[in-house]
Formats: sequence, C-alpha cells, structure tokens
Amino acid sequence: MASRILQRLTPIILNNVRSPCCGILKNTKVVILKPVEPLTCITYRNYAKNKDRGKDKKGKAKVIVNATEMSELISVDKLKDRCMASIDKMKDDFAKNLSLRSTTGSIDSLIVKFEGKDYELQELAQIVRKNPKTIVINFSSFPQAIPDALKSIQNSGLNLNPQQDGTTLFVPVPKVTKEHREALAKNAKALYIKCRDNIKGVQNDYLKKVKKAESVSEDMIFSVSKQISAMCDEFQNNAKAVYEAKHEELVGK
Repeated sequence: MASRILQRLTPIILNNVRSPCCGILKNTKVVILKPVEPLTCITYRNYAKNKDRGKDKKGKAKVIVNATEMSELISVDKLKDRCMASIDKMKDDFAKNLSLRSTTGSIDSLIVKFEGKDYELQELAQIVRKNPKTIVINFSSFPQAIPDALKSIQNSGLNLNPQQDGTTLFVPVPKVTKEHREALAKNAKALYIKCRDNIKGVQNDYLKKVKKAESVSEDMIFSVSKQISAMCDEFQNNAKAVYEAKHEELVGK
C-alpha cells in the first residue's frame, strides 16, 4: 500500500521541485535514505596465551661481575679459590676412583686411614699387577694396616673385591660390564652433587658476609650479592660440564 502511494507522489514531487535560478529541475532523482544505525565501538585486548606468557622472563638478565666493586666488601680471590678447590677435588676423585679399568696406578694413590693418619696405599704395601686380571698387594712390611686397606679398597668406588691370603691381598680386576659402568656413573653423580653443594655453601657464606656489612648502601649490597651469585653460578656450570664429560665417558655413547 505504501509503495503504491509513493509511486503516485513521485511525479508530483519531481514537477514541483524548482531551482532558484534555473526553474524546474528535470531528470532529478529522489533518493530515500534509510536511517543509519548508531555505531558501537568495541575495544579488544589481546592476551598472551599461556605458552607465550613469560617468554621474555626466561632469559635472565646477564649480571656484569665487577671485581673492583666486589672487593670493597669481600675477598674475591678467596671466593674463587674456595670454589675452584671444590672442582679440583671432584676432578681428583674422578681420576683416582672412577676408572673403567682398575689399573695399579689408580690403586697406588688410594688413601688409607691408618693409625689416625692418611697414607697412600703404595706407602703401606707393594703393589704389582700379576696379570691383566689380577692385582697383588703385599703388606709384609705393615700387616697391621690390612683391615684399614681392605676398608678403603671396598669403599673406593672401583668395584673391587679383594681376597686376603696372609699378608697378601689378591684383587680381581672386574670386567667392564654395563652394571659396572652404571655403578661408576652413579658414584660420579654423587661426587658432582657434593661439589655443587660445596660451591653453594661458599656462595651462602659470602652472601651472609655482605648482608652484615655496615656503613654500606642497600644498592651496593644488592649489586654485590647479585655478582657473588653470578660468579658462583659460573663455577657450578664448570663443575657440571666436568661431570657431564665424565658421565659420558663412563656410560659410553
């Protein structure tokens, strides 16, 4: 109905539309516009997915170690010496006690606690490799040291099972089996953890010293504490690298 009325009115509207200067406007089209709906603005905020969150936090900011600044509160050389001593001790234990082949050399330097003092086994007995499968240890000079020597050999981590005959110990050299490798690797990990804990102990000792420092700004204490942790972390990384190399050597790849 409405459309029919519009069709009838359209010619009338066209005939009555006049231009103020030109008279009637011909061929003029009437455009009926629909009302425009109001626009609604919506603000979207993109949130990081769980797997993307914290990506920037994964990489720790690198701490620049300034030995001059650190030396104002602690002895940097002593800190380094204590950490390095722990690593050197671990290396020494690896070399002496974690060999795939139990050679006379590794047994020679085995420490035996005898009469309250530490001795190398070669100082108490004569050590000879009788054949590729047997090592002979003669205690004729110090037979009273045999019980302590047996204890040291059994706890050495070399997987040795000595047999006593009078003042002589016969030590069968074990085959390099998978079980033997795994046992040595387990001992290596125990020695590494001990080294790592020693370095952490050094770190904690020096952090406590810094916190107790007097007449020093909080910024200075914070900065030196960060540097101590960074330095000790580097020593721990070195210790871990030594352990991983030894572990790979023992288990084989």
